[in-house]
Amino acid sequence: MKLLPFDGVVTKAVADELNTNLSGGRIYKIYQPEKDSLVFHIRTGKRNVKLFISSNANSARIHLTELDFENPDSPPMFCMLLRKHLSGGKVVNVQFHDYERIITLNIEATDELGDKNIKKLVTEIMGRHSNIILLNPDGKIIDAIKHVDHGMSSVREIMPARQYVPPPAQNKLIPSKIDFDEFINSVSETDKPFDKILLSSVLGFSPVLCREICHRAGIDPDLGSAQVNRVKLPDAAKIIKQMVESWEEHKYSPCVVYDSKTGKPLDFHAVSLTHYGSFESFQSISEAIDKFYRVREIKNSINKKASDLNRIVRQNIERCEKKIQIHIDTLEKNSNPEIFRLHGELITANIHNLSKGMEKCSLMNYYDPEQKYVEIELDENRTPQENAQWYFKKYNKAKTTRNFAMEQLKLAKTELEYLENVLYSIENADSAEIIEQIREELRTQGYIYKTNSRKKPSVESSPLKFISSEGYPIWVGRNNVQNDELTLKRAKPSDMWLHTKNIPGSHVIARIPDPIPDTSLLEAARLAAWFSRARNTTRVEVDYTRVKYVKKPTGAKPGMVIYTNYNTVIVDPEKPESGGETN
Repeated sequence: MKLLPFDGVVTKAVADELNTNLSGGRIYKIYQPEKDSLVFHIRTGKRNVKLFISSNANSARIHLTELDFENPDSPPMFCMLLRKHLSGGKVVNVQFHDYERIITLNIEATDELGDKNIKKLVTEIMGRHSNIILLNPDGKIIDAIKHVDHGMSSVREIMPARQYVPPPAQNKLIPSKIDFDEFINSVSETDKPFDKILLSSVLGFSPVLCREICHRAGIDPDLGSAQVNRVKLPDAAKIIKQMVESWEEHKYSPCVVYDSKTGKPLDFHAVSLTHYGSFESFQSISEAIDKFYRVREIKNSINKKASDLNRIVRQNIERCEKKIQIHIDTLEKNSNPEIFRLHGELITANIHNLSKGMEKCSLMNYYDPEQKYVEIELDENRTPQENAQWYFKKYNKAKTTRNFAMEQLKLAKTELEYLENVLYSIENADSAEIIEQIREELRTQGYIYKTNSRKKPSVESSPLKFISSEGYPIWVGRNNVQNDELTLKRAKPSDMWLHTKNIPGSHVIARIPDPIPDTSLLEAARLAAWFSRARNTTRVEVDYTRVKYVKKPTGAKPGMVIYTNYNTVIVDPEKPESGGETN
């Protein structure tokens, strides 16, 4: 499992933000949507906010959120306990200590006797050891979302009535207290890569932050510090000092980085991750974290829904590939059926010179200008006439087999092209509605068995719509159903149709006039290249023609068309600035 970048720096950014937004706020609702997550509704002087806390091993975090969560009908015991102790409580402040991944909310609440006291809600963000712990004013554990007894850990128990003990301190340097010039001098002669030195030496630094520092300083992370240019190590020290100074002044530049191919979120941080090349910036760290996990959960949900479709399509692609190879082998074995006909005719022409019992014969080929002799194998148990008929039968069989194999090869290649288009649509689906459209398409085409259950209402989704820099609309289909709808029904005959040459991708329709505006045509072509399997390549060939020259053959599968009168333009795929509208 990839280590997510909720490091000490992100923790500090969150703590600073929570202190600003929650201090003085009143807790008026507490929910526990999952066994390891909590949502606090807090009324501040300016607005009502939601605080989300999770101790999930793969997504432990604490931040403000705009999302809504589905809560269980009956609140869990830990949720009831928090309501008892914290409902109506006032958030006094939010504590953060020395870049550890621990955030403490100090909450003033009224106890059973009517006395006000300070209780602490401690969030520990530590992978599988993450926890949410409620402490009384004396620092004793009231309860925790996860219990850790002596059998689970001999170092640190997290059980009710035990005194709370913080996690063991890491033997690392605190960023705000480091003399980085001295630190650089102390490590400059080591062979260990500089990013690994930072990771193992500085508290709160994650791998992604260490790589970012190396990138900004121009340091190759694969080189040992002793091999790094001497000028670059002081540059790294200067960069780190500037970063730490900005963090101490509560200045951050939150961002989220996505996979350019799948759109899956890769990283987030309180520092701009320039080594990725491109990223999405946010005003607050909570917005960045919220977006990261929201998109990740959407992608995971889509992937789960699409997993069976992916498997079915890949199995059929494998089947088609095997069929294609079988037909190719058959064509090779029957590459020259005319030789059998020639043997039959030569035996017939020389039948008076042949007799039963011969195993072979050498006959002059009177079709050959040089009249060379051909050696022909014979069946000694057959008469010359029977041998001739046997070769004529082999000729007819080979010719029939070859014609059938050629026809089946063409069908298999067409089916493979269709399935690869479907697979592309599945891999790039960005909503559950798109997946359901593809599922219905595969069911209609017979790749998924139809059930006897009541037919579900058809799921609707729309192509993406963009506007060119010259003001012309451009539409992009997101699956084969949309491609057919877009090209065959919605497009006008005079619209421009674009598609990557011989590569699975979307149908693109551009409503551009004659003479063709070059800028809009190129923008549409770049969209066609981006919304195709060639997204991560360069110099992609895109065919374009007017819609009136695009036809769908009778019986063709969804999304499959033929086109004429086309031209080809070569472009580099370019991610659109906006995600497009569904229209």
